Amino acid sequence: MSEAEKPKKATIIAWSDDLDKVYPQLILATTAAAYDVEVTVFVTFWGLLAFKKNKKGITGKSLMTKMLAVMRKGGTDKLKISRLNMGGMGTWMMKKIFKHERVASLDELIEMALMSGIKFIP
Repeated sequence: MSEAEKPKKATIIAWSDDLDKVYPQLILATTAAAYDVEVTVFVTFWGLLAFKKNKKGITGKSLMTKMLAVMRKGGTDKLKISRLNMGGMGTWMMKKIFKHERVASLDELIEMALMSGIKFIP
């Protein structure tokens, strides 16, 4: 099999629920899929929070897992930037800039990724 015949594959590790880390992970995945690359995204511990449903209530079976769910709610609406968050002001400004520049929302990127056949492995 020649190099041209080999299937193109990419693996991305989604390790964080920080807004400024989730965006590049999804942009890389959807861009690669647009170039006919078979993409697999491995989603690790904190990265799972970015893919939680936005309207999901408190989850967990034990008191500790419920407390963790309260402290780290997850979902694309709850993500914060990793630096310069400034009590939420940095996140608000970043989202405002993205909207002004017509950058796809995280929900749109996730939907595009699923429609593109990107495999997510938790």
